[in-house]
Amino acid sequence: MTEDLFAHAGAEARKAAMPLAARMRPRTLDDFSGHADLVGSGAPLRVALERDEMWSVVLWGSPGTGKTSLARIAAAMTERRFVELSAVSATVRDVRGVIAQAASERDMYRKRTLVFLDEIHRFNKAQQDVLLPAVEDGVIALWGATTENPYFELNAPLLSRMRVLRLQPLEVDDLRAIVERALDSADGLGADAPRFAEEAVEQAVAASGGDARVALNWIESAAAFARERGLGTVDVETARQAALTRQVRYDRAADEHYDTISAYIKSVRGSDPDAALFWLAKMLEGGEAPEFIARRIVILASEDIGNADPQALPLAVAAAGAVERLGLPEARYALAQATIYLAAAPKSNAAGRALGAAEEAIRRGANVEVPLHLRGAAHPGLAEAHGQSVGYRYPHDYPGNWVAQAYMPGRQRFYDGRGGGEEREVWRRVERRRRGAEGT
Repeated sequence: MTEDLFAHAGAEARKAAMPLAARMRPRTLDDFSGHADLVGSGAPLRVALERDEMWSVVLWGSPGTGKTSLARIAAAMTERRFVELSAVSATVRDVRGVIAQAASERDMYRKRTLVFLDEIHRFNKAQQDVLLPAVEDGVIALWGATTENPYFELNAPLLSRMRVLRLQPLEVDDLRAIVERALDSADGLGADAPRFAEEAVEQAVAASGGDARVALNWIESAAAFARERGLGTVDVETARQAALTRQVRYDRAADEHYDTISAYIKSVRGSDPDAALFWLAKMLEGGEAPEFIARRIVILASEDIGNADPQALPLAVAAAGAVERLGLPEARYALAQATIYLAAAPKSNAAGRALGAAEEAIRRGANVEVPLHLRGAAHPGLAEAHGQSVGYRYPHDYPGNWVAQAYMPGRQRFYDGRGGGEEREVWRRVERRRRGAEGT
């Protein structure tokens, strides 16, 4: 009896020492916030677990979306032994040992095992191959967690035997429910915790970026800060003083990198300077190389603006030069200036479409022989014997520095001038000359 009391006291002490995010980990699907498409009433994964059916899955999502908690709940619902490994530290020997123990317990005691492999993308291809037979034979149910795109990071044979479940960042309502539960629960901040103003709760939710762990760490930090100062209420200012610097979720070679630059490009193309600045700020806060951003700005100036505003390209090139000469943090201003200018500028992709049409004509077999009158005649004999350059009309000898003559085989048309801003005037000049050429 005495031993039980000491064991209970020890467990309670260990629990009290755990971070708030660990204490608030959900234990059932009813406590699990978000992802209704996977675990809501009648959702596929929930139905399978309730029927004691187990899949091997890859949980793909941002930090703080509940990957570990969901795996623990799945093991508990199906009465499986839960073994947690991290691909950062686990070796092939560790994995083989877990698989051997799982096979022994299945054969001797009919006890099934769920292996949760955190950061599964950190396993190289050879390490992943060790898992394949055990997954294929059902020795273990493998639940891998990753923040990276599994279609790029996992072996095709292993991936084909697993289901990829995408966990999106939590919605505001889900995050608010998690925070409020931590404020009210006995496992949360506790009865002696300071009261949180509604605005402080909203601040924690807004600053979390869809990461429940960040939101819980935020309020835990604010509560400790308030206690130290004898405050009974955590308001917005108290929460701001207590909060740690937010770490922007970003990577420079994977999904966040590509998704964010895509959002930036589409915002500039869509003429929304506010959205473009927002994604620019995210990239800079996340540590993106400014040279990469500058290159995209130069591309945007020609690809999406072009002759609608001929000043866009020189400005973009100047911004790229400023990045090269100044570096961060000073080059931020040049990037912001170019971003606003390009987003606000009139748009045209006529140049790129025209070039694409010309390339397509060549691929389809257009005559690419240069007409004789356009060929060079560096040697007099070329003109006399072969007619090269003979009949060429020098445009500057004619009024307006233009004369109607053929500059390629046939009368193919690639440039259509569709675009805004100064592109319209460029198109009008081209059209007038085309009509003059056709009238000759």
